[in-house]
Amino acid sequence: MNKYFEKAPFVDEILKGMGQIMLQENRWTGLLFIIGLFVGGWQYGIAAIVADTAGTLTAKLLKYNPEEIHAGLYGFSPALVGVALIFLFDNTPLIWVFILIGGAFAAIVQHLFIIKKVPGYTFPFIVAAWTLVFLLRHYVIIPASDLIHTNSEFTRYDNFLAIANGFGQVIFQASFLTSVIFFIGVFIGNHVAALYGLAASLLGIILSLMNGQPVEQIHLGLFGFNAVLTAIALSGNKKWDGLWVLIGSAITIIIDNFLVDYHLLDAVGGVFTFPFVAGTWITLLIKNAPLKKS
Repeated sequence: MNKYFEKAPFVDEILKGMGQIMLQENRWTGLLFIIGLFVGGWQYGIAAIVADTAGTLTAKLLKYNPEEIHAGLYGFSPALVGVALIFLFDNTPLIWVFILIGGAFAAIVQHLFIIKKVPGYTFPFIVAAWTLVFLLRHYVIIPASDLIHTNSEFTRYDNFLAIANGFGQVIFQASFLTSVIFFIGVFIGNHVAALYGLAASLLGIILSLMNGQPVEQIHLGLFGFNAVLTAIALSGNKKWDGLWVLIGSAITIIIDNFLVDYHLLDAVGGVFTFPFVAGTWITLLIKNAPLKKS
């Protein structure tokens, strides 16, 4: 199969771009993410591929580093923008134009972080999504999508389902099957990161229940997915990595709960993956802070 991808490098770049959503430079992870999205709804799968393609082509046209393009670094934030827009807005021809625009915009923002050597994670997605959601709601006025309600339907209380849903909600999915597919995708790329992600999702459930968040939203994975991403980003095989995953996940969950409690980002579509980015940045600052000698 690797020989096939050597003959179709652009396909490989698109798949790796999908895998990079959860920090996995792995074509098979990306393929499973696409399958999981189509299980959740064909619109999600198409939107992710279209936006991923737009971001990757933008990087090629602007002659960004070919190795970075091949690693999928210009596909994952655009893919998230595409899914976010089709999740929030009605499936009209105009929204697909904005999915293309958003994909290209996210890739350009991604490049700024790369050249500054700053770990942007999904922040380019956040910038692009917040900007487009604000513009579309206030100036273009595209109706809200029915997918919001479909993806927010609560069926029954089940802690196991809730833990898995932390993976699904990373890409706006509440389906248990999709969540399991996403988990398997990460496990293929990095089994340690996948297991840390499960633990972080559970921590999100516990802390959010203690904070009095709605049980329905907790069980849908809405207070777990940011912690999942933080755990994956901070995971590793070293002795103290588990401690940093715990610290980072806790910080992320606290930020997530605070922003949701006070509705600080409702006007631009919600918190998205901002708690993950903020929590991980703070943790890395603490981790890398120079120790003063007495």
